[in-house]
Amino acid sequence: MKLLFGNKKDDLLSRLKKQDPAAQKLFYDQNVKKFLSISKSYVSDGYQAEDCLIKAFCKIFKHIESFRGESNLESWARRIVVNECLNFIKSHKTVFYLDEINQSFHEDLYEPDIDFDFNAQELLDQLPDAYRMVFNLYVLEEYSHQEIADTLQISTAVSKTQLFRAKEKLRKIYFQQQKKMKNEHV
Repeated sequence: MKLLFGNKKDDLLSRLKKQDPAAQKLFYDQNVKKFLSISKSYVSDGYQAEDCLIKAFCKIFKHIESFRGESNLESWARRIVVNECLNFIKSHKTVFYLDEINQSFHEDLYEPDIDFDFNAQELLDQLPDAYRMVFNLYVLEEYSHQEIADTLQISTAVSKTQLFRAKEKLRKIYFQQQKKMKNEHV
């Protein structure tokens, strides 16, 4: 089996910048599963998540010249996938609740004590879109509340509220599932 690019990521990047179809296929094959997982974590409908992913790959290949190397290529592409999903959600749904709560309330936020020995995607799929987007951006993408607020055009208080509510909802869903499983095994 002939190696297309050797071991150099720079060689792959240079071929991608030349719009080499073999390089594009290799990059696609290397990343499609993880990027689809990311897409599904934002867009719960599988077909729409796949549409977002396809659009993201098109943007990645179309705008590869703008990649400046300030981060690694995969991180840059991942951000495009996330942004494509966020754009889809913004254009298809109204997702945010415009309630704000006292800032001091957030000082006591805690991480739910959850054992992640289960299908996390199933839990995330049960969250309302607003909760899921903020949760994903904060937990998975490691955005600050200010970055989330800027990205989604909401206040930082709304971002914090959505995160808090997402955690609470995840906790309730998780414990309901655990109770149901326990009752089924009795």
